[in-house]
Amino acid sequence: MTGRTKTVALIAATANGERNAAHLAGVWPDAEVYTGSPRDALARAWGECGGIVFFLATGAAVRLIAPLLEDKRTDPGVVCVDDAARFALALAGGHDGGANALAERVAETLGSAPVVTTASDATHSPALDSFGSNLGFRVEEGSEAAAVAAALVSGKEVRLVSERRYPVGPLPENVVRNGVVAPGAPAIVVSDRREDFPRPAVVYRPPSLVVGVGCSRGASEAEIISLIRGSLVGAGLAEKSVAALASVKVKRDEAGLLAAAERLGISVRFYSSEELAALEVPNPSEVVADAVGTPSVAEAAAMACGSELVVEKRKSKNATCAVGRMPVRGRLYLVSLGPGDDALIPPLAREALARSESVVGLKQYVERVRHLLRSGTRVTELPLGKEIERAEVALEEARSGGSVALVSSGDIGVYAMASPALELAGDDVDVTVVPGITASQSAAALLGSPLGHDHCSVSLSDLLTSWDAIRGRIEAAAAGDFVVSFYNPRSKGRDWQLGKAREILLGSRPPETPVGIVRDAYRLTQEVRITDLGSLRPEDVDMLTVVVVGNSQTVVRAGRMVTPRGYLT
Repeated sequence: MTGRTKTVALIAATANGERNAAHLAGVWPDAEVYTGSPRDALARAWGECGGIVFFLATGAAVRLIAPLLEDKRTDPGVVCVDDAARFALALAGGHDGGANALAERVAETLGSAPVVTTASDATHSPALDSFGSNLGFRVEEGSEAAAVAAALVSGKEVRLVSERRYPVGPLPENVVRNGVVAPGAPAIVVSDRREDFPRPAVVYRPPSLVVGVGCSRGASEAEIISLIRGSLVGAGLAEKSVAALASVKVKRDEAGLLAAAERLGISVRFYSSEELAALEVPNPSEVVADAVGTPSVAEAAAMACGSELVVEKRKSKNATCAVGRMPVRGRLYLVSLGPGDDALIPPLAREALARSESVVGLKQYVERVRHLLRSGTRVTELPLGKEIERAEVALEEARSGGSVALVSSGDIGVYAMASPALELAGDDVDVTVVPGITASQSAAALLGSPLGHDHCSVSLSDLLTSWDAIRGRIEAAAAGDFVVSFYNPRSKGRDWQLGKAREILLGSRPPETPVGIVRDAYRLTQEVRITDLGSLRPEDVDMLTVVVVGNSQTVVRAGRMVTPRGYLT
């Protein structure tokens, strides 16, 4: 999509369509309504936008785009929405153009049903034209995608062949991981090695290599390119797997080096002489040390990227290069599921689950999302009290190069699994934290607006925090006149803490202070009650309950708790 932006063009032909287009433009920062006749609007949008959403009949949309279609790899994704906004149909450019994802996005915003007809999506098979695209994979020329895709969707055995494990996400059961290429057996190959793989196969080049480059002043682009390519061919490595060049900072303005990187379509990473000199390399040079302050540029620069040296320094008249292979970084998604209703599971959480080949969590949390998991996703359930074990299992999976989701209800960063997982995690894995709706937020929504002014949350569980510390926090909240949300208020083994908290708050708040009690928020067994601090009965509360105690300003209006912020005064 060279020359196009990420803007989504919205084109409508009816009054309803214009209203829906205006709504999308209002809530999507990357969307723009293209006015004028649909034909004229499309003519402008086609060369400018990465995605196009039509609000008109499918047949009309097909006739409009037909003369403009050239190549599915470069055409924008096109989605068509009916006049009642009941359906969002991915019309063209499903994977390469992003129409499938765009249809899901439109449906999420307008409350429509997404319609995706791509065979791989319908069968939950990996889409070969976008397989590993989020990891930077590039398809090698001559790959036989059609034959392998046909085998995938028909349920035939397909082998995944890779020297290393990559976080490619879940794969259907007919894909055999760690398979061996055999003549006639369809294969998905992930490799940075130049080999003649048996057919049919789709060969993906991961961005696993970095080339360190040293050069004399004035070294030409042609010489540097020739040295790099010759070194790669000699070592049996694929050029498409080169993710970056690397060199010393004093070469930041070296024209030949910069031009070589531009020709290869990659960036250059620069390191100081001190950083490079600190690395132990196999072929140091005193001459180089005298010239640029480090005994190695090519080898040290490749290693400075965190790679393992696989091709030692090679020379031409005015340049040197060395090749390193980067370690694979697995992916850990810390996923918040929100309260009990499926509609409150964040879209980002759904995306993370779809990308994870393994899901780890409490049984009740995993069961909530099992229907959202793709075919081939593995599940690990560990009971309450095994929080460290859950974090360790998830991290072990990520450290081995996999993609894994560790799930919690509410927000995973609030009294949940993000804390122990991040305490244990190093910089050897990529971590994404997916936020969610907290227990106090969901309880507050059901009660009205008790958190309308300053508020805090306190867990009454003294299993990990001493009661003295908890009591001090409650006293501070009382002194500051905060609305307080109590988590973990009472269990069979801890039946007195809520009563003590009530006593502390009654020392500074009247018995009439409103209190909200919410149990099993947004589940079929949901219970919502409003009482007051004087009447609060700890025995009516359990571990599935959130107790929200109002402050001096909190009132009950029409059966709803409200903490005014002062707008009406």
